[in-house]
Amino acid sequence: MEGVDHLAHERSKAQFDVDELKIVWAGSRHEFEVSDRIARLVASDPVFRKDNRTMLARKDLFKNTLRKAAHAWKRIIELRLTEEEAKKLRFFVDEPAYTDLHWGMFVPAIQGQGTDEQQAKWLPLAYKMQIIGCYAQTELGHGSNVQGLETTATFDPQADEFIINSPTLTSSKWWPGGLGKISTHAVVYARLITDGQDHGVHGFIVQLRSLEDHLPLPGITVGDIGMKFGSGAYNSMDNGVLRFDHVRIPRDQMLMRVSQVTREGKYMQSNVPRQLVYGTMVFVRKAIVLDASCALSRAVCIATRYSAVRRQFGSQKDGVETQVIDYKTQQHRLFPLLASAYAFRFVGEWLSWLYTDVTQRLQAKDFSTLPEAHACTAGLKSLTTSATADGIEECRKLCGGHGYLSSSGLPELFAVYVPACTYEGDNVVLLLQVARFLMKTVSQLVSGKKPVGTTSYLGRVEHLMQSQPNLRIGFAELSADLIEAAVAHCQLIVVSKFIEKLQQDIPGKGVKEQMQSLCYIYALSLIHKHLGDFVATGCITPKQASLANEQLRSLYTKVRPNAVALVDAFNYTDHYLSSVLGRYDGNVYQNLYDEAWKDPLNESVVPDGYQEYVRPLLKQQLRNARL
Repeated sequence: MEGVDHLAHERSKAQFDVDELKIVWAGSRHEFEVSDRIARLVASDPVFRKDNRTMLARKDLFKNTLRKAAHAWKRIIELRLTEEEAKKLRFFVDEPAYTDLHWGMFVPAIQGQGTDEQQAKWLPLAYKMQIIGCYAQTELGHGSNVQGLETTATFDPQADEFIINSPTLTSSKWWPGGLGKISTHAVVYARLITDGQDHGVHGFIVQLRSLEDHLPLPGITVGDIGMKFGSGAYNSMDNGVLRFDHVRIPRDQMLMRVSQVTREGKYMQSNVPRQLVYGTMVFVRKAIVLDASCALSRAVCIATRYSAVRRQFGSQKDGVETQVIDYKTQQHRLFPLLASAYAFRFVGEWLSWLYTDVTQRLQAKDFSTLPEAHACTAGLKSLTTSATADGIEECRKLCGGHGYLSSSGLPELFAVYVPACTYEGDNVVLLLQVARFLMKTVSQLVSGKKPVGTTSYLGRVEHLMQSQPNLRIGFAELSADLIEAAVAHCQLIVVSKFIEKLQQDIPGKGVKEQMQSLCYIYALSLIHKHLGDFVATGCITPKQASLANEQLRSLYTKVRPNAVALVDAFNYTDHYLSSVLGRYDGNVYQNLYDEAWKDPLNESVVPDGYQEYVRPLLKQQLRNARL
């Protein structure tokens, strides 16, 4: 029945103040109020509808995305939204678009690597969207190995210009979002060459298309790389291919905050520390971790609500079957994902603090925490994106057969999210970087250097100092084991930041108790998952392992009556969830049925092609058949 809250009974069980937890999840009352207002603004605007995304052909999908992006900018201007509000609006529009890279990569690159003069010239144009930019780093032949990029930028001292060139097929820029059809400019990463000397990879601002007719400028070949995984998904983004044929740009379009090329062609370092470029990296990766919490919480919200609506088996005398969420097998798969969503949110908040701290230290030329910050952001990006991609797929399976429908929202969510495991650093490569950091930290124990911050626990492991010579076995030989150590290190960071969150003053009746339960579930589920390692290394005894599993089951029982309210605290509108299974009112079956009839195949009773291909089969003379 429409207008009836089919989950009202579940919500009445809540043992805490849901509104207060909404504020905890948002980060502050102000953040909650802004998010809530903007989310409802987007949901009420018909231009931002997205229920038909998966049914649109690629060209129609892309054009519709351009329409939404233009309408979003119009609303931002009309309503005079702040930068924070505008960012929220783009988030809730929830459609991959060229604007993601413009605001998320192009602008921060100029802010972080451009001189004051360059920022004064380019940023006002970018802020007003009078130019549209992308971030052209990845190439057809090189992704994670940035130092292996092949695009060249050769300085011509006579003309005071750089010549940007793609010397090989594999040097073609490949994957940058917004590049394929829309971006007018790009921050292009290329090997800087002066007087025959290669100075490594540097960034350059390059105009790609005319601002009059949008045609590619001379020497530039650019286009879209083609369809990607999923029906709608990331196909609304024009990921592009780009080649340069000796394209000339002025010398002052090299981003020169850290290093410069003089008029005479001399390469020199500026007085700005080169380490400042790490600030942009920390900024981008902390945003990715927060995005992971959003994507996982979205999937968990859908799976939790549907698990409370769905009933199967176990009917009693009254004929009412058991809610799927009441089965321990469902809880064992679902509740650790619910806990993970909250855990990733809180570690993302900590990374936001870390970004501010690192930025202040870099400006003061204090680089002492930089290696740890790099390891934290690399590892947590890898951990959270991998766990979220796997978690979304698990939520799809938790919804049974209906989870496979596009209208469930889960296939689309998975297809949009899964690229996060490879962009901004392949997850395995990032974990190897964390492993190197841990190896270096352990090797320094011998000299008496005390580890600090997230590695302080290593100072308590004295036997590592005695086994130090074994570190010379070789990094490559042990890389698979070291990756597991890197993952464990990152999981410890997540647990510790969850505990730190609990030590803060958390308002609201029963909210802190629910957070404690979720924290324990997250930690104990990791112990359960890696039980063999914990017991084999003597970290816990078999008896303790058994007690941990008992405690985990007890925590599931404690969380169960609060499950729906815990996902309500995410405060997602039905528009943002875009899921028939995850509807706030729980009216799943009627809407599943109604949604089916909206499919284009059902526009006619007799399908196109029946007369040509099916009727002849049905009317054929069967007497000649051997069947």
